[in-house]
Amino acid sequence: MVAAVVYALDVVSKLLVVQFLEHKEPTTVIPGVLVLNVIRNPGAAFSIGTGMTIIFTVIAVGVVVAILRTARQLRSLPWAITLGLLLGGAVGNLTDRIFRSPAPLQGHVVDFLQAFPVTGFPVFNLADSAIVCGGILAVFLAWRGYQIDGSRQTGETTDG
Repeated sequence: MVAAVVYALDVVSKLLVVQFLEHKEPTTVIPGVLVLNVIRNPGAAFSIGTGMTIIFTVIAVGVVVAILRTARQLRSLPWAITLGLLLGGAVGNLTDRIFRSPAPLQGHVVDFLQAFPVTGFPVFNLADSAIVCGGILAVFLAWRGYQIDGSRQTGETTDG
């Protein structure tokens, strides 16, 4: 359910942004805090690897498959939310890579959110936000000992 909501919000936001804001000057939403600035990103985060779009497409497919396989063992609500965020975000950006121009499997991801623009913070999208939030949540859950199967490791050992 989380993945479907993230994916739907990402797709709809990108459709609206492309239709109404692409090829226009950036729009300030909150001065100094948030600007809508539409770009097409052929690379990964921070536009790294701009010439490797097809590689990122293959990696994204692998991530989606790994999440779907892991989900079969899922018995934890916090991990379900985490994997939902990661899956929805990965599929959102993967959809751009598969279907957007310039070519199938080489599409550029639509990015449009720029936080703190005066700092040079990168432009991102809702899928990127979900992936980052899912990653942070995964680290937190692992640190606290929460397992995918719903169990919890406390770090304590017993001597027999």
